Amino acid sequence: MLRALDIRDMLIIDRLDLQFQPGLNVLTGETGAGKSILLDSLGFVLGWRGRAELVRQGAAQGEVVAEFELPEGHAAHAVLAEAGLPGGAELILRRINTAEGRKTAWVNDRRCSGEVLRALSDTLIELHGQHDDRGLLNPRGHRAMLDAFAGLEVPLATCRAAWRRLSEAQRALTETRAALDAMRTEEEFLRHAVAELDDLDPQPGEDAELDARRRLMQGAEKIRDDVARAQALIGSEGAETALGDALRWLESVSDKADGQLEQPIAALGRALIELGEAQTGVDGCLDTLDFNPADLEQAEERLFAIRALARKHGVASDELGTFAEGLRHKLTALDAGDADLLSREEALRAAQTAYDSAASTLSAARKAAAARLNAAVIAELAPLKMERAVFATQISAGEPGPEGRDSVAFTVATNPGAPAGPLNKIASGGELSRFLLALKVCLSGEGGERTMIFDEIDRGVGGATADAVGRRLAALAGAGQVLVVTHSPQVAAQGAHHWRVQKQVEGGATLSTVIPLGPDDRVDEIARMVAGDTITDAARAAARALLEA
Repeated sequence: MLRALDIRDMLIIDRLDLQFQPGLNVLTGETGAGKSILLDSLGFVLGWRGRAELVRQGAAQGEVVAEFELPEGHAAHAVLAEAGLPGGAELILRRINTAEGRKTAWVNDRRCSGEVLRALSDTLIELHGQHDDRGLLNPRGHRAMLDAFAGLEVPLATCRAAWRRLSEAQRALTETRAALDAMRTEEEFLRHAVAELDDLDPQPGEDAELDARRRLMQGAEKIRDDVARAQALIGSEGAETALGDALRWLESVSDKADGQLEQPIAALGRALIELGEAQTGVDGCLDTLDFNPADLEQAEERLFAIRALARKHGVASDELGTFAEGLRHKLTALDAGDADLLSREEALRAAQTAYDSAASTLSAARKAAAARLNAAVIAELAPLKMERAVFATQISAGEPGPEGRDSVAFTVATNPGAPAGPLNKIASGGELSRFLLALKVCLSGEGGERTMIFDEIDRGVGGATADAVGRRLAALAGAGQVLVVTHSPQVAAQGAHHWRVQKQVEGGATLSTVIPLGPDDRVDEIARMVAGDTITDAARAAARALLEA
């Protein structure tokens, strides 16, 4: 509920503090007094897009503060939580506009964007008027209104969940088909590459091993003769025999040398051991260098084949095995692709069936609710002196979506037998106002979560019809809060709280102000609305009669 509106330096308002109440709040005043400026200022602090130049001439900036009372469970709490803004039972919106056009907004003393303000406004305020394109006149919102009237929260949730599963199944099938088609375009390459890799079967580290063997075999002829000569020198025909003979000679006379040969004999023993190890190593080297030329050719062919395959696929030689495994996985997926595709198609059919069922349930519920809404609106039109008018909720096939596949539009025919059409195309100004009011009364139910504002919705009606409009507005306000800008004395008389908007000249400047009216002031204001500028006793009597009716 809107509790207060504080306006500073906006258009022709210098300073204005308004305290609103539950029930029907009425604003009256002469044409041009500034009633629309109040709505412009409220729309500004709520982030609505309106006129560009709002700052009062000569002021550095304009400011509007709106205070709302939020009961527990109000939809605004969820918007605040999502935006990371502080919540509570009180919501204070503040927005300034500099003379240069810069706008800054705060929610509960925290900076926020215009987008957050607009999201909050959708939960706080409903504006209805003859040119209202945000509310009942906008066909894009008619389906949601019908659903709210019918209380379709559960079937709507079921349909949204079914649509989500259907969308996921469609996406999965599309991705599977695309992947399968892509693999099929390279199937021939995959099978040839896997066969080629399997035939060669390269192993990690094989490139380096083959390269080392190749180089060894290429250099073997150059070093083999030198290694063989070394083998002869240290073998049984060379150093080994000489050292052995020397050791035997020394050992044969060591007992006569008083121990002086023990150390040389030990050294020669160690030398023979080391020489034996050297001989073993040289023998092994000669065995390695002793190769068949065909071995070199074979090693080179395999090494070149591995490197050629690595260049072909753009990978390192040691990664060919991993690369081949990846290709095998693709082939496996390709071979299993048809079965996977069938599974995806079956899942899509099941999801489609579930969605069709949920959408059909919604459609049936909407058609039943449409009949009830039509009857309720027509019943409301009778007291509004439109008993011959026809209201119809048209449900037609629309694009499938998360909320079903129905297109909903409210249509009217002002006289029986006349063609039906959209609200704002068929009805005149006064008729449109009454249609909107009747529809809003039916759609409101017990809800009072949002403040409803009716901007001259009674235009074009008078007398008993205006009285009926006023009584319907008062009934609508019983469940919450309604603000009405009106020129009708019958409507004004139904208000629980009454303000007069008026202009005055101060210091050569025209300013607009709003004055709360007490009982006597209300009589004079309603008398003015009845009689004009000259208020007569008869006009006052008529005003009292309206207030007491």
